[in-house]
Amino acid sequence: MVDQLRLWMNRPGRKPLVLRGARQVGKTYALKQFGQECFPRCHYLNFEREPVVHRIFEQDYNPNRILDELAFHLGQKIDVASDLLILDEIQQCPSALTSLKYFAEEKAALAICAAGSLLGLTLGSQAFPVGKVEFLDLHPLSFAEFLMAMDDQKSVEQLQAVSRIGTIPEIVHAHLWDQLKRYMVTGGLPEVVMTYVRLRGSSLEAFQEVRRRQRGLVTAYLADMAKHCGKQNAMHLERIWSNVPEQLARAQDGNTTKYGFKGVVPGIKGYDRLAGAIDWLQATGLLIRVPITQRGILPFSAWSKDNTFKLYLFDIGILGAIADLPPKAILDYDYGSYKGFVAENFIAQELVAGGRSPLFAWKENESELEFLLVSDSAIVPVEVKAGAGRRSRSLSVFRAKYQPRLSVILSGDNLQLDTKHGIQHCPLYLASQLPLPTTAV
Repeated sequence: MVDQLRLWMNRPGRKPLVLRGARQVGKTYALKQFGQECFPRCHYLNFEREPVVHRIFEQDYNPNRILDELAFHLGQKIDVASDLLILDEIQQCPSALTSLKYFAEEKAALAICAAGSLLGLTLGSQAFPVGKVEFLDLHPLSFAEFLMAMDDQKSVEQLQAVSRIGTIPEIVHAHLWDQLKRYMVTGGLPEVVMTYVRLRGSSLEAFQEVRRRQRGLVTAYLADMAKHCGKQNAMHLERIWSNVPEQLARAQDGNTTKYGFKGVVPGIKGYDRLAGAIDWLQATGLLIRVPITQRGILPFSAWSKDNTFKLYLFDIGILGAIADLPPKAILDYDYGSYKGFVAENFIAQELVAGGRSPLFAWKENESELEFLLVSDSAIVPVEVKAGAGRRSRSLSVFRAKYQPRLSVILSGDNLQLDTKHGIQHCPLYLASQLPLPTTAV
């Protein structure tokens, strides 16, 4: 993330940056780290913790006055030419968000980064300085970032080398697979990952504390829903969010291939009554929505319906906590059909973190694939298998009808590149690199 922030910092004509993402994905940490590494001085304001600061922005939008009063409040001068100003939890102060327009026009030299959750939900449409800010979305740590947090540099280097050499030694594959199972327990929320890193000397204690932290975060997310949506709407949000693991597990048993609305909220059967709640959860970053297209033809959106989609949770660790999956079962890779939906959710999370959103799934007659990607304007079908396996009936159907140049099967098996048929058999942990460059094939 700091690398992306550096790109913004050095971009000619940069505008104030708004960092978006669900709560607890590390927005504040990333911005403070960025400020420490890249600026002589970093000034930090939190609109949730310091309501008094709101008054500075609510009087008017004059950047000179605002900077003078902020300097008085902070007790230090703000150097427009060299300092970074961080405005955290900016959704709590709509006037501060609107003021970014005037900073962009009159104080373009000042580096300003704002961070917020629920942006666009707690603010009116007029609060956004349209065309005067840049946006950057922050997601839970990816698998590669988890390895970095674990100080497993050798694994990171091996992952980076795959696209160049096209092979993975068996000893490396075994190690990466072992690390992936740990990641499937912890997920990518920084607080949880750091907890595991700190306690990993004792696996039992570490994973017990990981689950305890995750359950605490689930409670916090539910409290957020109640705070911003009222009791009745919060109940709908909670039921939809908590129901995702059950829906995915049902799909793995072959009972459904899309999100089913019946029974999620008592007395509500159709999509129309739940659409607003689903949109809210997606907008806050707590859900990943994957429409199901009925044709393998671009644009996918033209062949999909609003009420036909799959839902995944934004973090694989939170998924395990809500589903009450024992960490030992995940580490032993022994949890029945649940393996399938955990693997699918992991792939969705990795793809989104890698900037592959929006995602689409495919279903036509009795055949279905978990994901369709686009690479260099070409469609790349992706089949996901939780364990070993190199055959896919649905992928064969798709290939016969649409004849894609490249196809991918993700599984527990080691990397194998079938150059003759254009099929890349990749281990699950390579999801962020899909498809591998053809130079590696």
